[in-house]
Amino acid sequence: MQIVLIRHAHSQANARGVLSGRLPNISLSEKGVKQSHDLATRLGVFPVAEIRISPMQRCHETIAPWVAALPKTTQKLLVTEQNLTEVDYGSWSGKKLSVLSRHKLWKTVQANPSAMYFPEGEGLAHMQQRAMQAVHETLNSKRSGAGVLVSHGDVIKAIVAGALGMHLDDFQRIVIDPASVTILDYSHGKARLTLLNDVRSNLNEALSGPKRAKNLLGGGAGK
Repeated sequence: MQIVLIRHAHSQANARGVLSGRLPNISLSEKGVKQSHDLATRLGVFPVAEIRISPMQRCHETIAPWVAALPKTTQKLLVTEQNLTEVDYGSWSGKKLSVLSRHKLWKTVQANPSAMYFPEGEGLAHMQQRAMQAVHETLNSKRSGAGVLVSHGDVIKAIVAGALGMHLDDFQRIVIDPASVTILDYSHGKARLTLLNDVRSNLNEALSGPKRAKNLLGGGAGK
């Protein structure tokens, strides 16, 4: 199965440079609305096993144009997944990133995130654990097709790190932009990262094309 990880499009909080966390009523910006429609076109139609979406408004707004174009039977696969929700940043929520970057704990977030527990919020290690649970539950689906997971930047970074066996302390080395698509291929056991942080490509071939060769010799499938 392929796991398709989609970050929400540019939000009003992104535009203001604010760490919104789980604050309610955070919509997409004008730029984000355009990104959501572009994303629908880029994704196109492909076999879908499950669609799991963070409960945050910006995630639902991001995927809505694509879901609206899907067959009714596929639309019914959509579920709100609490384990994909944004990090609970606690008392940091709603504050400017420019201010937070001067906080004494900012170095921990950047250099040792596995040890970071946000004041009155949650730890990044716990976030990774719940996010990977959503991935594994999707992989256990009895339906054929890809699993589509719509979430947030730090959550997707943590999933990619976990899937590739990276330590969480290295997850800041991964970049996940708004409205980007990342694909993990579990077709042959361990996850393979076949697409990372893509914001431009037409993804129909990547999601509907032939399976990659089981043994990739010389860095490619005979290419």
